[in-house]
Amino acid sequence: MSTTNAGRGRRRAGNGRGNNRNPAPMPPAPDPTPGAGTPVPRPTRRKGLARLVGPRHERHVLTTAQLPALGLPVGDDGVVIGVDAERNPAVLGLFRPEALEVAFVGGAYVVQIIALRAAAIGARVAIESGRPQLWSAMAQAAGGAQPCVTVHQVGRLGPQGPTAGSPVLVIRDCGARPPRNRLAPAAWQSTLTLLPYLDPAQARQRIGVGAGLVGIQRVSPIEAQAASSVLALPGEDEAALPTLADELTLWSTRKSRKYVMSTPTRAEVDLLGPPRRMD
Repeated sequence: MSTTNAGRGRRRAGNGRGNNRNPAPMPPAPDPTPGAGTPVPRPTRRKGLARLVGPRHERHVLTTAQLPALGLPVGDDGVVIGVDAERNPAVLGLFRPEALEVAFVGGAYVVQIIALRAAAIGARVAIESGRPQLWSAMAQAAGGAQPCVTVHQVGRLGPQGPTAGSPVLVIRDCGARPPRNRLAPAAWQSTLTLLPYLDPAQARQRIGVGAGLVGIQRVSPIEAQAASSVLALPGEDEAALPTLADELTLWSTRKSRKYVMSTPTRAEVDLLGPPRRMD
């Protein structure tokens, strides 16, 4: 006698489970928002169609032997004060990570141009002068509503706090025998001392000791001789200094020298007038 399972082979109804252990997922409820949930059709590619490739060019690669021929027209950074004998821009690198002393023998005109252009590139200019009336109009025109150029009485100039982002140019207009500078040397701060003429007895002290850069306009033969002795200028430069035009300045360092012609802009001429040697 055999026994039979009464439930074997029967389908269970109502719960949907039965023998199908991996039922198909229920379709999601439709989104009531019009257009929402609509699948974006994907672009199809025809079989056998190769992917399009753009035009191929040779790689821009230089060999080691070709590297010396690669040059970039990058010049010095600083204040453009005019042009040299080849009509190239002459640039003074005034602002450095160390202090710089500049001596200038001549009139205030060139120094005022330097002050205006230093302010134009974002530097602060502090002027210590016994002639404030000579600098006030220029200071107002340069700063506008911002006090980027300030004028101080002799001995009243305090620390300026120069930084790499805010360098400072200190201009000392205190006569041919200026008093000792009360400001300590500081990085990103340059001091330009304006001398209306060069005292031969103090030439070494004024343009030799500590001066990293010297500018000389037209001077007398005696002054030219003193400057030539201190700066080790050749004979042709000593002979040329007493005959320089109002626009020319000889700039000299311990390693090089260059004649620079002033090239004021129209706005600078309207404010300061044409180039001149005497104030």
